[in-house]
Amino acid sequence: MHNVLKALGNIGIVPVIKIDDAAKAIPLAKALIVGGIPCAEVTFRTQAGEEAIRLINKEAPNILLGAGTVLSVEQVDRAISAGAKFIVSPGFNPKVVSYCIKKGIPVIPGCSNPSDVERALELELEVVKFFPAEQAGGLDYIKAIAAPYPKLKFMPTGGINALNIAKYIAYEKILACGGSWMVSAELINTGDVDRIMASCRDAMLTMLGLSVVHLGVNTSNADEAAKVAWLFNTLFGFTTKNGISSIFASDSIEIMKSPGLGKHGHIGISTNTLPRAIAYFERVGAVFDSSSAKNDATGKMTAIYFKDEIAGFAVHLVQKKIRG
Repeated sequence: MHNVLKALGNIGIVPVIKIDDAAKAIPLAKALIVGGIPCAEVTFRTQAGEEAIRLINKEAPNILLGAGTVLSVEQVDRAISAGAKFIVSPGFNPKVVSYCIKKGIPVIPGCSNPSDVERALELELEVVKFFPAEQAGGLDYIKAIAAPYPKLKFMPTGGINALNIAKYIAYEKILACGGSWMVSAELINTGDVDRIMASCRDAMLTMLGLSVVHLGVNTSNADEAAKVAWLFNTLFGFTTKNGISSIFASDSIEIMKSPGLGKHGHIGISTNTLPRAIAYFERVGAVFDSSSAKNDATGKMTAIYFKDEIAGFAVHLVQKKIRG
């Protein structure tokens, strides 16, 4: 897969921006970066779109920038000249798609049925936009049409919001979700960068779905572990389960029979999407212990520890079990 598309997949959310005043572009881009979403699809729906791309590319080059609502090869040239790194179109225009392929720029055309998908596959595309996502049948429809095309990824856009992004992003064939709820026209026009930053951070954390699911407590030996487990059972009625190296008191408290990772123990934090959570934390400066990674039978990573402890506890991320 193209590196630009991989980068979009690691971020997971693509803010779709309709901007009326190019002067708002740079503060907006910086707000996206600080808010944890360093990418954007700036649409050509307004006259300011092209200039906004040009300004962002010059002043905030760390943001992964694309052009949206691209309807002609002439707009493709303008978008590339302005600094766009990928092209998005609302529908499947063979001329536009072929031209982007010739130019060597990733293109994500809109596809909402199997015929569109097969035209995309004929041109060896790896990702298509599913638009308008909710109105066209939502995640259930994507799952239905994706089944015959195991290698194809989707970027649903249209009706995606804080209430449904988690379920979309949990599906393995979703590359990223496009949306504008965190960068509404009102926030952009009023220049409320603080709210945009907060909305972006909320959107990212909603997508990741981080929650504490597991606490590991270190003890010095098996006898001490048994006493601790007995207390949890006696005081709280938690069922205990004795294992080789630990005793569980309920499903979420593990009492180690000898000191494990962390001065005091370890904390497990689950996420909807482990690869994107890792990418997010690395963007904000966190470091992971690659030797601690665990994979399932298919080779997909299921857990990994941060390198540094927090208050004497080792902390690891764990992939939530995907249902449905």
